[in-house]
Amino acid sequence: MTDKPTSTAGSDTDLHWMQHALALADRAQREFDEIPVGAVLVGADGALLGEGWNLNIASHDPSAHAEIVAMREAGKQLGNHRLIGSTLYVTLEPCAMCAMALVHARVARLVFAAGDPKTGACGSVFDLVGDPRHNHRVEVVSGLLAQQASLRLTNYFRAKRGRPLLTPDDL
Repeated sequence: MTDKPTSTAGSDTDLHWMQHALALADRAQREFDEIPVGAVLVGADGALLGEGWNLNIASHDPSAHAEIVAMREAGKQLGNHRLIGSTLYVTLEPCAMCAMALVHARVARLVFAAGDPKTGACGSVFDLVGDPRHNHRVEVVSGLLAQQASLRLTNYFRAKRGRPLLTPDDL
């Protein structure tokens, strides 16, 4: 973990978009039996640029993480690989692949719900988005609606293993 400042406070706008990302995570699980991760990319003007959910299992594509799907959609909409001034909302801390895509796309801000103590690359295991050696750094807000996101992920894997599901009181 670095000394890069992060925040757990979220504005009403942040809460709105994270709730949208959580709904996409539910869709990933319900419709595709994917790990429930959802992502929403919003422009500096507040307009929705792209959204996605994990599709790597269904599409047989190891790069089809929710973040990448949302950024691909936004890039097509904008006609540009640079997503300058945008904010990505995602229900799980991005992995190294997704973190570096954020840096390369010049995403301004990342808001994520649950931290990932195994492969998180935005402050948990690594901090790729804040590494001073890169020519771009991403502002990070972490922990927004983390319990809701964590419960979805935990219960997804518990169901796969035939274990009883948890409630919010269990976390």
